Amino acid sequence: MSFSDLGLAPELLKAIEDQGYTEPTPVQAKAIPPILLGQDVMAAAQTGTGKTASFTLPMLHKLKEFANTSVSPARHPVRALILTPTRELAAQVQESVKTYSKHLAVRSAVVYGGVHIDPQIAELRAGVEILVATPGRLLDHLQQKTVNLSQVQFLVLDEADRMLDMGFLPDIKRILATLPAKRQSLLFSATYSDEIRGLAKQLLVNPVNVEVARRNSAVETVTHLVYKVESTAKRDLLTHLIRARDMRQVLVFCNTKIGANRLAYRLDKDKVEATAIHSDRTQGERTLALAAFKEGKIRVLVATDVAARGLDIEQLPFVVNFDLPGSPEDYVHRIGRTGRAGMLGEAISLVSDDETEKLGAIENLLKIKLPVHAAGEFERAPRSSEESRRDREKPREGRGREGRDRPESRQRSGPPARSPGRGPADATGQERSGSGSSGSGARSRPPADPLFSSPYTPSAATSTAAESARPQQQGRGPKKQVAALFLPPVPEKQDV
Repeated sequence: MSFSDLGLAPELLKAIEDQGYTEPTPVQAKAIPPILLGQDVMAAAQTGTGKTASFTLPMLHKLKEFANTSVSPARHPVRALILTPTRELAAQVQESVKTYSKHLAVRSAVVYGGVHIDPQIAELRAGVEILVATPGRLLDHLQQKTVNLSQVQFLVLDEADRMLDMGFLPDIKRILATLPAKRQSLLFSATYSDEIRGLAKQLLVNPVNVEVARRNSAVETVTHLVYKVESTAKRDLLTHLIRARDMRQVLVFCNTKIGANRLAYRLDKDKVEATAIHSDRTQGERTLALAAFKEGKIRVLVATDVAARGLDIEQLPFVVNFDLPGSPEDYVHRIGRTGRAGMLGEAISLVSDDETEKLGAIENLLKIKLPVHAAGEFERAPRSSEESRRDREKPREGRGREGRDRPESRQRSGPPARSPGRGPADATGQERSGSGSSGSGARSRPPADPLFSSPYTPSAATSTAAESARPQQQGRGPKKQVAALFLPPVPEKQDV
């Protein structure tokens, strides 16, 4: 099958040809025809299979009749809304929309938190047909009445499972209440959970089910490697693997922001160029870090699940689970960063004794036994189940207040709670490191990141924004300039 067989508009076929594509992927071949027919679709496909184009192309085809070059905002109402869980994924989807609509007079825009809202307001007031948004920032615009969704004809929920994991369901319901009842709705997800099926029943009308891989399967182009290792030896083993195999472009996952900061700092101390991205970083810092990683200036990118969602890195060869995820479904999402578009990749997991149950849950979900490889001098000695239980029950030392270093995900609905005298909370409900609060706030400030000191100096705009967000401190000596980079500006509502 070719794209022309799908009945797409000539302008879209031209854009596809400009990108060098000739044949649709399986998810595109199955999803595009029913969308063109106006049916609701519920699609499950792994990341890297071309699912973004599978809803972008038919959506643009149906919006072609509204294309015009008028300067009047009234001629460019929002007709398609695409919701994504993270800023990175929103930016990626917007790039796809721009790529395929370059031969059509259709306007598009993207709105997300972590950046100033005024330029977004100006763009929305000028009129756009396609709006890509994260739920939090879109609600900000709705509350300020800077966007009108009364003429939306197409609704797309991308990475819907992650939006539920991050606690966006109440936000999504508030947004749905502003949309016309008569519309075409599309739901795309990497995994099918019972919660997703429940949302689909509320959102979709007689949907066509599209599934190109078995439920919750791992990408077949990825090789799985597991190393059993003491938790205290994980960093040494990771450094050894990177050096021994001369690994380049390694995406490493940690469960917490503090853990990601510490690992990146210590890897860099070991002469392995690394930096970390997470929701405490401003969007400018995250963009700068990702660009340096793609260009090869940074060898290792340490990320949390929230920040890494939607990262699109071509030919990423390695994903490392420094910490196993709390949910086995998140393992599928993590390894989906590699092995994309038919390329080969490796998923390496460093498993300590207290993560054995998590490993078992992942194997049960995937219906496979992950191969365990010898870790040499780093390998832990076998331990009894009783010893493992006692270790898990030991109180964790060296932590600040309860919950300071909990996993970076929002498992609850509603706004994050604040306590008197504490720093501002981000969208995960955690206190921001380095927020300027007294006592433990200073102790939890992450170490200096080499990416944001010489030779990788942030842009003047990023530095100015970070400096303006620095709280004024009196009676103290000078702080390191890099500390300001961990104080993101506070928008009306934070998206992750």
